[in-house]
Amino acid sequence: MSSSAPPQPKRDLRFFLTVPHECSYLPDREATTLFLDPQESPGQGVYDALALLGFRRSGRHLYRPHCEGCSACISVRIPVDDFTPSRTQRKLMHRNADLVMHERRAVFDPEHYTLYARYIRARHADGDMYPPSHEQYRTFLTLEHPYARLLEFRLGEKLLAVAAIDLLSHGLSAIYTFFDPNKIHERRSLGTFAVLSQIELARSRGLPHVYLGYWIREAPKMNYKRAFQPLEFLNGRQWRRTIPL
Repeated sequence: MSSSAPPQPKRDLRFFLTVPHECSYLPDREATTLFLDPQESPGQGVYDALALLGFRRSGRHLYRPHCEGCSACISVRIPVDDFTPSRTQRKLMHRNADLVMHERRAVFDPEHYTLYARYIRARHADGDMYPPSHEQYRTFLTLEHPYARLLEFRLGEKLLAVAAIDLLSHGLSAIYTFFDPNKIHERRSLGTFAVLSQIELARSRGLPHVYLGYWIREAPKMNYKRAFQPLEFLNGRQWRRTIPL
């Protein structure tokens, strides 16, 4: 169990609530999002403090769910030092040993966007990120800030996957991963491999946690997060290894 108190911002911050909108994860439910004032630059200190309270980043915005009468979205993170890959995960790491990872700034790259567009069209044509566009990609995944990084995974010269991450003082935040949707790469499980690579990157940099965003018990697409054990869940302001009721 980890219960470290988050550092407190040294000045007052303003937050806003969105109007209720359709929930992206649970059918027939409305969602409301709490977000940091868009005029506030999400600097390192502010981000570090808010991440410990369950906030995530999308583009320049820091946000978290704030839905009346619903607490289905639970922030989860992996304690790096205690993580041991399962037999399946070890096989997956061996299967992808021929991939090379490169770390880059989170700036627009046409090659990245081409892969992103293919991924969205193949995997998320029924979601709110379809159809993909240059503007959408830039707004979501690019940010000129030292903590925002992109991890490339290449097979020789061929780009197979990109993972957007943030480097915090107390961990690595997994923002989003997209990969080659071609069926010939299915056995690589590139999404899972990207998380395993981020755990290793965090360990190499002495970062104690990898933040995986939100887990929802009723959302099957989020079940993969439970495969990384142990997993810590945010309950109020405390991170625990038991799922909040």
